Amino acid sequence: MSLTGVVMITVPDLLVFVAALTAVYLLPGPDMALVLSTSAFRGPGSGLLAALGLAISRSAHVTLSALGLAALFHAHPLLFDGVRWLGAAYLLLLAWRMLRAGETDQSAGRNEAGAGWRAMRSGVMTNLLNPKALMFCAFLLPQFIATQRDLATQYLILGSILVGLGLLFDVLYAFAAASLARRFAGAGPVRRASKLLFSGVFGVAALRLAVGGN
Repeated sequence: MSLTGVVMITVPDLLVFVAALTAVYLLPGPDMALVLSTSAFRGPGSGLLAALGLAISRSAHVTLSALGLAALFHAHPLLFDGVRWLGAAYLLLLAWRMLRAGETDQSAGRNEAGAGWRAMRSGVMTNLLNPKALMFCAFLLPQFIATQRDLATQYLILGSILVGLGLLFDVLYAFAAASLARRFAGAGPVRRASKLLFSGVFGVAALRLAVGGN
């Protein structure tokens, strides 16, 4: 059985691929924290734009893995480390911004013209500057690629599933966070605890990225 008449992707392989992606997207991490915090403190619109930024970055990672950039990282560890340290620094910046966020950031973020662009940019940068996200694509996708068939089409199909499923989860996270934020809108301690939690997630992710190595 095949997904298309051109590219043979069996249903069992497809189910395993989707299950692996689902497990990854359910794990807490900087991508999830970004969508949740952006939606909770700046509204669901900004959260959805952050999710869109993540989808753009994942699309870039699929393309780069297909072009062999992961192999370049493996052959040149210094290049990998450079991107890794940039990613860690950006996550620390997000942690600092979260700690400094004021109680009025939610309404200000909704009214400020550039808030949406900044949310989408944060989504792109958070994922794009994580070389381990690229390596994940590079390790996962080839396991479901048939080398005797058209590689570009297979990468397009599997990459679309990877990006689309991630976007679906991020959209759900954005609406869930916005709903919880509305429910606890008047609870100052909850907002402060949320800021500390999200800041801690970004900080721990930065530390893991910085010391995790190749």
